[in-house]
Amino acid sequence: MSDNATASPRPLSRTEWLIIVIASIGFLFDTYELLMTPLVAAPAIAELLKVPQNNPLVTEWVGRLLWIAALCGGVFGLLGGWLVDKFGRKKVMAASIFLYSFAPFCAAYSTTLPMFITFRSLTFIGVCVEFVAAITWLAEVFEDKKQREKWLGITQAFASLGGVLVTVMSIWISKHMADLPALSLPAGLGSDAPSSWRFLLLTGLLPAIPIALLLPFVPESKVWLERRAAGTLKRPSFGALFSPELRRVTLVTAALSACAYGIAFGALQVTVARVTPGLPELKDQAKSLAPLRKEAEALNKQLNALPADSPERKEVLAQIKGNFGKQKPINEEVKKMSDKVQFRQEMGGLVGRILLAALLIIGISRVKLLKIFQVPALAVLPVTYFILFPQGGEAFLWAYAVCGLLTVAQFSYFGEYLPKVFPLHLRGTGGSFATNVGGRMIGTSMAFVTTSLVAPWLASGGPMLPMHVAKAAGIVATTIAVLSFAIGFLLPEPKENAES
Repeated sequence: MSDNATASPRPLSRTEWLIIVIASIGFLFDTYELLMTPLVAAPAIAELLKVPQNNPLVTEWVGRLLWIAALCGGVFGLLGGWLVDKFGRKKVMAASIFLYSFAPFCAAYSTTLPMFITFRSLTFIGVCVEFVAAITWLAEVFEDKKQREKWLGITQAFASLGGVLVTVMSIWISKHMADLPALSLPAGLGSDAPSSWRFLLLTGLLPAIPIALLLPFVPESKVWLERRAAGTLKRPSFGALFSPELRRVTLVTAALSACAYGIAFGALQVTVARVTPGLPELKDQAKSLAPLRKEAEALNKQLNALPADSPERKEVLAQIKGNFGKQKPINEEVKKMSDKVQFRQEMGGLVGRILLAALLIIGISRVKLLKIFQVPALAVLPVTYFILFPQGGEAFLWAYAVCGLLTVAQFSYFGEYLPKVFPLHLRGTGGSFATNVGGRMIGTSMAFVTTSLVAPWLASGGPMLPMHVAKAAGIVATTIAVLSFAIGFLLPEPKENAES
């Protein structure tokens, strides 16, 4: 073994620290921009449709928004991966960050629902492209293998802070609404001031500022530039992903990415809003809400059946407002518990990313490393949803945090793994196919499977209760975990040098 192999790693240069800062900002705001959606979607859609927030039309359009955004992100994210290989890692990463920074800013000024959906979809596209561009760039700008693996793991851990930051920002805006300048934002319904969701969307511009200041001081991927200058850089091609030597890794990584996203969206994401209200701690609140929600449902049906210019709408809206006022104190208690559940998931995910970074530094083989997170999931997921959810309490909250740890760690795993298994000219294209087609297009659809197929089937035609959604989430998550474990055996160990 050479002296270089045993020597202590050299200190990071100023440029390398700038690279780490930019990557950390990018990953943090990836999550920040995406997790704005559950905070702004319902109030924004209700305001733009001019209906109450508990109107069934709002629920329908929230679902459509998520589906449209995921589809756009998957399709254009795949194209973005090709652009990463064609025009350079840094250039496309910068463009994607600016896209997902300015798109929410523009969405804040939406006056129609199509305008809002368009800019939220553009945000999703920017995030989908940025993730692949950033991991490909990081994998190539650090020439030292140990440093590369270490900082790929550490920088991705910042993604878990995005959810915490956007929640804190949302709370701050709500408390300081009266002191914020209008900034020419459209006024909310029945008010002279803009709604809080518009101010939250404006904060999406934040990552553009430090990125614009720092990017001129960091380099493009050296190996990519050298290959292009020498004329030896092959042209990226989607078809090349399915060549005999790459077909297996392309399909397996896409399938495993779909499984990770499937568990996240088919179980973890639906838990906060759809499962939490059924916890034993909220039994009294659920009992009090049941008749009020039944009344609200009838009133909203009546409202939707009336013509837009009907004078009767004003009276019905007044009744809906009164009903909402009765629900508000109860819903606030439910929201406190939902926030607690969400916080446990975010903290679990953060620990998972940190744990993965530590294991990468130790140097465990990549296939064995994946099993460290897949195997416990086979037991933790069914226990959480089938056994601990009906009992509630701290046991459920801690188990749910572990579910977040085991699932989110796999996102970071593929962020480190994918650049190793595709050749230089296909790293962006291959990584994008796995994360965007497999994960964001196929995996995210599991939310629909859980809430629209499995849960209604369990309800047997009756009202769909949180317990049905919890069982459905457990069935979907456990099935996917078993499938992921089996597919994981097909995952090839990356070669030491994948720069061919």
